[in-house]
Amino acid sequence: MLISVYVPLAVTAVLTVCAPRLARRLAPRPAAWALACTALVTTVGWAGSLALLAFTGIAQIPEVAAEGRWSVPALRAEDPVLLDVAVISAFVLLAGTASLLLAAVRQARHLLWARRECARLSGDSELVVVDDDTPHAFALPGAPGRIVVSRGMLRCLDNEEREALLAHERAHLRGRHHVFQSLWRLAAALNPLLRPLAAAGGFALERWADEEAAARVGSRRVVARAVGRAALASSPRTASPPHLAVTGGPVPQRVRALLAPPPPRRTLPIAAGALLLTLCCAGLANATSDSDKMLDDAQRAQCATSLTQPSASGPEDPHLRPPHGCCEHRMRGGHAEHLG
Repeated sequence: MLISVYVPLAVTAVLTVCAPRLARRLAPRPAAWALACTALVTTVGWAGSLALLAFTGIAQIPEVAAEGRWSVPALRAEDPVLLDVAVISAFVLLAGTASLLLAAVRQARHLLWARRECARLSGDSELVVVDDDTPHAFALPGAPGRIVVSRGMLRCLDNEEREALLAHERAHLRGRHHVFQSLWRLAAALNPLLRPLAAAGGFALERWADEEAAARVGSRRVVARAVGRAALASSPRTASPPHLAVTGGPVPQRVRALLAPPPPRRTLPIAAGALLLTLCCAGLANATSDSDKMLDDAQRAQCATSLTQPSASGPEDPHLRPPHGCCEHRMRGGHAEHLG
């Protein structure tokens, strides 16, 4: 466990640096899925490693060991986790958990607000045109979702560009991109190291919608023109609402990608990421197994110590009796025979 428990932490650090770069070499849809899997697995590995470090170190405190009925010397001999490391791990885990709970509340409120807004919008069609001169367009997730476009935005685009804009927003709803966003935000709340990955994921979602819009209208140049004009027309105060919008992400990079040929399918970055995620899972599983075995050995050592005490102090002393559930022994010929 001494090495394997740190493997998920190391893998998380490596993927935090490498995953955004690898994702840009992929087509946007597999990139989004790869980043989502990376966030989920590394978050579990990160939290699991911190929990094991915190528990193994704190378990060496005599008062805690007395409650758990295991031997502190045996525990320290098998896995000498420093108490300072355990305290820091516990603090980081508690802080991340509190941040995760707050982020979960914010996400739930946002989704409930989006559903209420969908219900309040007039009409039954997917598209809602609002009488507003401020150019803006976004998708509201709901059951079903709605696309909200202002008249000011429609006046800024020609017919082809309007079709591209609507295709972009429909791609957000059809791909349920708000679920990806929620996953990345929650993962980054628990583990701040994943914030670059969440930012890369948001860009991948916009590129995913761009590519689907280009396939829908049959022209990558039209979509690039629509993205650029919509971003230029949008007011700075409304350019980054908490919605899935065509103006999201680094617009110049999106326009350059649309003016270039479609991204090729690549398997090497996915294979490399999958290998690292497998290593993360294997490290956490091995650390968990070693921790369980370590506690069992420490409990058996405590049982053996407790069984030797009555012979020296007298079996009549109730405070020196073996604890309930301790392994039973029977002395035969001067040797202890294990019965349970």
